[in-house]
Amino acid sequence: MQRGTLDGMIIAGLSSFLTMQAAFAATPVAVATFKCQGGKMIEASFYADKVDLKLSDGRALSVPQAMSASGARYANKDESFVFWNKGDTAFVTEGKDSKETYSGCVAAK
Repeated sequence: MQRGTLDGMIIAGLSSFLTMQAAFAATPVAVATFKCQGGKMIEASFYADKVDLKLSDGRALSVPQAMSASGARYANKDESFVFWNKGDTAFVTEGKDSKETYSGCVAAK
């Protein structure tokens, strides 16, 4: 086999591997819809390192995973938006005072 052919095969294989990795990273680990108090809803797509949220007020956010002692916690850099999830429950806190803006959220079955 010629050197150029071998190099081309290695590059093609690496390209396929990287494409598969990107596709895997773009696939949610889990998806859930949470029904909250006050008729609010949260659609959540969970990934290995973040959660993508669609809120019933029309906002769409991608929030990185943050440190948590229990459950899963996702927060923006200044922690003015935090999404908490444990089991089939969730809630959102916002602002400097960490006011709960989405409360009593339970995953729809």
